Amino acid sequence: MTVSKRKRHSPVFKGQVALAAYKGDKTTSQLTSEYGIAATQISQWKSHLVKQVAELFGKAKPPVDPDSLTAPLYEEIGRLKVELDWLKKKTATIH
Repeated sequence: MTVSKRKRHSPVFKGQVALAAYKGDKTTSQLTSEYGIAATQISQWKSHLVKQVAELFGKAKPPVDPDSLTAPLYEEIGRLKVELDWLKKKTATIH
């Protein structure tokens, strides 16, 4: 009696099968015969795909607080304005 090893499929192959199952263009039995994969495996890969896609698009970047971006700029503007006013006074007294 020979012991058969489990066949390992690449992530790309799994993705192709899962996408084909998700599209719904073919029945599960058609996909089973086309790819040589058990129907339960195809449905597992399909559900995994759906979960992963939800996680992928669910992780949005946190919104950027506009005050945290503009506060340093306004501080710099204030410093430059004070410096400019000081330089204007100094040059006015020289002439």
